[in-house]
Amino acid sequence: MISAPSWAQRPEDASYALIKRVIPAKAAWFEVHYIPSKAGKDHFEIESKNNKIVLRGNNSVAVASALYYYVTEYCHCQITWNGTNLNLPVKAPRVSKKVVKNTPYNYRYYLNYCTYNYSMSWWDWKRWEKEIDWMALHGINMPLALTGQEYTWYEVYKSMGFTDKDLQGFFCGPAYFSWFWMGNLDGWGGPLPLSWMTSHRNLQQQILKRERALGMKPVLQSFTGHVPASFKARFPSSKLKQTNWTNGFNDTYILDTEDPMFEQIGRKFLNVQTRLYGTDHLYSADTFNENEPPTDDPAYLSSLSSRVYQAMSKADPKAIWVMQGWLFYSDRKFWKTPQIKALLEAVPNDHMIMLDLATEIEPVWKRTDAYYGKPWIWNMLHNFGGNISMFGRIEGVASGPAEALKDPASGKMEGIGLTMEAIEQNPVLYELMTSNTWQSNPINLDDWLEQYVLNRYGNKDKHALSAWQVLKHTVYNGKDIRDGAESIITGRPTFDSATVWTKTKLNYKRKDLLPAWHDMVAAIPECSKSDGFNYDLVDVTRQVLANYAGPLQQKWVKAYQQKNMADFKKYSNEYLQLITDMDMLLATRKDFLLGTWLADARNCGTTPAEKALYELNARDLVTLWGDKNSPLHEYSCRQWSGLLNGFYKVRWEKFFTAAETALKTDKDLDMALFNKNISDWEWRWANANNAYPTKTAGQSIPVVLQMYKKYYAVISANL
Repeated sequence: MISAPSWAQRPEDASYALIKRVIPAKAAWFEVHYIPSKAGKDHFEIESKNNKIVLRGNNSVAVASALYYYVTEYCHCQITWNGTNLNLPVKAPRVSKKVVKNTPYNYRYYLNYCTYNYSMSWWDWKRWEKEIDWMALHGINMPLALTGQEYTWYEVYKSMGFTDKDLQGFFCGPAYFSWFWMGNLDGWGGPLPLSWMTSHRNLQQQILKRERALGMKPVLQSFTGHVPASFKARFPSSKLKQTNWTNGFNDTYILDTEDPMFEQIGRKFLNVQTRLYGTDHLYSADTFNENEPPTDDPAYLSSLSSRVYQAMSKADPKAIWVMQGWLFYSDRKFWKTPQIKALLEAVPNDHMIMLDLATEIEPVWKRTDAYYGKPWIWNMLHNFGGNISMFGRIEGVASGPAEALKDPASGKMEGIGLTMEAIEQNPVLYELMTSNTWQSNPINLDDWLEQYVLNRYGNKDKHALSAWQVLKHTVYNGKDIRDGAESIITGRPTFDSATVWTKTKLNYKRKDLLPAWHDMVAAIPECSKSDGFNYDLVDVTRQVLANYAGPLQQKWVKAYQQKNMADFKKYSNEYLQLITDMDMLLATRKDFLLGTWLADARNCGTTPAEKALYELNARDLVTLWGDKNSPLHEYSCRQWSGLLNGFYKVRWEKFFTAAETALKTDKDLDMALFNKNISDWEWRWANANNAYPTKTAGQSIPVVLQMYKKYYAVISANL
């Protein structure tokens, strides 16, 4: 059993170990001391003393935050998913006056159920270790920790007499755990091998040991009623609700909270989980994630909420229910004031924490009287589905947390957090959001961006600074749309300007982004050695080209409508070439490779059959999402090298061939037939196992310059 932190030697050892992992060559610069917290909240100090940089904090997260503050403020370096600058000076810069920082936030939450699949499906310990260090450096102390949950369920149901055959249709494939954990689907992408369950049980134990050693308090899961379909046969008198999350997936079964077995299973689940993984008494439980309750009767909802909490508290009297507030945002027609109050007020205030899951999009706390007295956390959701798009509400993220903290109506706002559906993109938003941790005033965005450029690129190049001003007012202005726009390239072929999930509406005019591309190219001479700059240069170029697909599409659509074969061929070929060029551009960066996603999936397998199953999961999630008739196709589309040429481009080629045939025969293109045929082809692609490159090809800067020379004037003239 893993419980609270157990130190092998001194408490400071966890901090010293982190420093050695992050900056091994300069670890000798630092001396670490633990000190009491201030007013019960995390606190750190930095000063120069006896030729050492002394880092003091009340735990290892505070010390890690002190380290990152020193690295960014005094060494002008940076650590992000997409480019790291650790070009540290030869000698440690001196801290002339002691730095003292206190956080106003008890909780700094991290992760969303969906992150575990859209980004983390195939992570091993090496990748997790890197992320946990990132979390500590950025002040996270309350991570959602769901790895290995399937093994907990396996033990629980096996102890209740269920056979492996009973459970075969219950556990989904590894790319779909998020929705299995939330009770949305069973079985899809499975059957799940036992080898996965045991290996990820072990991985979870490693994750939790490290998180707790650093002073974090992980959030584990609790029981909300999701049971196998075989439950009815084994317990015929049980009270079950049959529900369906979305078309294309089998029904799932939810045990009614009134059934006596609900509390029994809830207690058993927490007992098993605690034996396997320990506990910090924080439990995530979402009763109606994108599934509407059977009635809006407040009395029913109150009783249900009370019973869910009782199932936790009977096993752990210190249990605190951590609830995602997504349902109040996504289904506001159902969740009105009486329903929300009933659900929340049935649980003691000191035993529930609410996650305002997308505060930067819509602050639900403002229409729930700050969650009616519950402690709550201000979160940035930002990314949906792992889509690749430069987007964010940069001004709101800079000022929103501090403004809410100071608002008398904000009640028990006790934290900030990151609840994105996917990570490893738009690093600026995550550096900015976590910068709120150690201050209670709004961030001066212009000053912050200047420091960001210095830390990321190694200098304050005027062209780079100018580019970021353009980016602030365009891609990151956060206006008009909920989340980042996609390119029509990644949508299933159509004559329309958008599809169901491929939303192409931008929050700025296409031409207004071009100066940022021009400035980034102009910054190459001074910034080319920076990995972060190279990533940003490619990302801005990608965004400009992705945007250009829209106007180019309209040209071949118009040619088709006018039955102009010559123009149709001309513009459709240019469209295909644009996809090819984007693929070549993205191949220069490891951040944008399909091949690594697929290879990481296969590496999780211990047999050829497992490797094939995991690759199918990996391919399917980012394309169809479900079977060939899945209504969610393209929800998790990615602008990745390999996916552009190997999937999106091929679909468009087939579409243009069919359209040309229609023009030649003077008939309308049968879109229903095309969609049927293309969905068959997509399913064959998802089941294939041809390899894609796992190493980059070409150099980013020469390819960007090639794209700039080829497209800048053309795009300028056509917007």
